Amino acid sequence: MPACKVLILYNPPVLPANHPEAISEHSLLDTVAAVQRSLHARGYQVSTVGMTYQPGLLVDAVRRYRPDAVFNLFEGTNEHGHTEACAAALLEWLGVPFTGCAFDTLCLARNKALTKNVLRGAGLPTPDFFVVERLPMPASRLAWPVIVKPNLHDASLGIDHSSVVTNQADLEARILHVQRTCGPEVLVEEFIAGREFTVPLVGTPTLRPLPLGEIAFLERPGRWPIVTFAAKWQTESADYRATPVHVPAVVEPQLERELSALARAAFQLLKCRDYAQVDFRVSQAGQPYILEVNPNPCFDPEAGFAHSLTEAGLSYEEFTAQLVHNALARPRPSCSTALT
Repeated sequence: MPACKVLILYNPPVLPANHPEAISEHSLLDTVAAVQRSLHARGYQVSTVGMTYQPGLLVDAVRRYRPDAVFNLFEGTNEHGHTEACAAALLEWLGVPFTGCAFDTLCLARNKALTKNVLRGAGLPTPDFFVVERLPMPASRLAWPVIVKPNLHDASLGIDHSSVVTNQADLEARILHVQRTCGPEVLVEEFIAGREFTVPLVGTPTLRPLPLGEIAFLERPGRWPIVTFAAKWQTESADYRATPVHVPAVVEPQLERELSALARAAFQLLKCRDYAQVDFRVSQAGQPYILEVNPNPCFDPEAGFAHSLTEAGLSYEEFTAQLVHNALARPRPSCSTALT
């Protein structure tokens, strides 16, 4: 019996090495290599395709390799992050099973404000917020401090210690900066002082949370306890050293149950599948707030999600193969004419 054929889809780096965001792009190559090794070890026949600005490359690769499934590591192009969902839509159109979340989930989760409105509508707690598309703006109705984020970007893009502001003048200056560097839609969100947790979830074979992670913020004068872009990606930075992640988190059983239940509800509400991660802040009064829902979280074997897999007794290789199994087990749309 021939080996199952898997095509790994990813976005190759396009930024120059000296670009401040290049490290986050280049790290994906390590993930591609790790997934390729894991699938080879399980007997899969593996090919790869890197796609940037030419979606026809994916169509051509699917026609050429005729994969049984696509392992979807595509995160969107640097200038147009929304193309992450477009790749999933194209795979759905082609009728090819693929790992991770579907097009509609990726579209929804990409828009932080829209996701927060959906969470609110379902009665799930999230910090108060508003969106600014252009300046000038009315006076903020939120209590200070607030945190300013690009509404349509993830991976802490556009987040540094100037993102938290305490007055209207600084708020407007920060909004202008984010608009110029990341695009016009800016999320202004109530800043929740307290602890920060990540709750990874997997749907293999049934939905369950993995061991929680906690960001152990080290106090530094003049620095806010937040996960900046440097803290997430620049391993030699002071921000990275000041934000160690503890997996498993040392957390009270009642709070762990509450966070896990809220994460499960958010996963199901957004129709995530296979794997996702929900980020929380817990206020000093003990109230959890959902910050973001991250479908297809970073799959690097050194990332927090992989550490939670290990703590749950799942090897990276085992879970990688399980994702392909999940994709193959899903009903396949009848789109045969798309590949002729």
